[in-house]
Amino acid sequence: MAKRDKDSIKPVTRKPVKAAKAVLEEQIVPRPKRRAVANAAAAAVGGDFAPWSPHEVETAFARFEQADPEPKGELDYVDAYTLLVAVVLSAQATDVGVNKATKGLFKAAPTPQAMVALGEEAVAGHIRTLGLYRGKAKNLVELSRLLIANHEGQVPADRAALEALPGVGRKTANVVLNIFFQLPTIAVDTHLFRVANRTGMAPGKTPLEVELGLEREIPDHFKLHAHHWLILHGRYICKARLPECPRCLIADLCRWPEKTPASSMSASA
Repeated sequence: MAKRDKDSIKPVTRKPVKAAKAVLEEQIVPRPKRRAVANAAAAAVGGDFAPWSPHEVETAFARFEQADPEPKGELDYVDAYTLLVAVVLSAQATDVGVNKATKGLFKAAPTPQAMVALGEEAVAGHIRTLGLYRGKAKNLVELSRLLIANHEGQVPADRAALEALPGVGRKTANVVLNIFFQLPTIAVDTHLFRVANRTGMAPGKTPLEVELGLEREIPDHFKLHAHHWLILHGRYICKARLPECPRCLIADLCRWPEKTPASSMSASA
């Protein structure tokens, strides 16, 4: 059976109320509200809007680059291993929450060997403020053990090898490859999925469709930072509930027909 990608965005499905808790404990998926918003955004662009031209894509990323030439992620880490741990913990959690939890965890277990020695219960104690912390603690100890057994305690710069680790899916692997190993990968989280669909830049029903679409559309000289530009844009500007369209750098290029007017932003301030 193929390994389940724990950090992928799943289509909206209706499940019995009694099964909801079991589903959340079994796998890490985006919150239902976020998932619904993402799918609604995808439906909004539909097939009636013209695709972005290469010139429009170039213009959009040139603006992102001018505004923020060296975008950075917001997770705290010191090396490839602590970055991997932080990204695994970030599923169903905010970066701020993860940084608070890892502050003590990284002091106690800054290496795979120390994480294994710390043990599952102690790890869980450090991250109990995060969602699904017991499952995450189990994954952290096991992925650390596998790094020692199969990779001499080092984080591999290979997507397949990363995805073979517990709790690591394509998105997590792409984040590590992009941030630490400086590879031009694009990690599609909820924010990036929403931006790609809402703007019409690279619409897709699944994270993989969006990822491959962006890889086709984005010029090579922008790909290294594209991941961060789009995620930060979705987190702070192209928000799910009330996108700040008057502040958007690419509002004139965006295909979304229901842009937030400046008057609405003033009323919500």
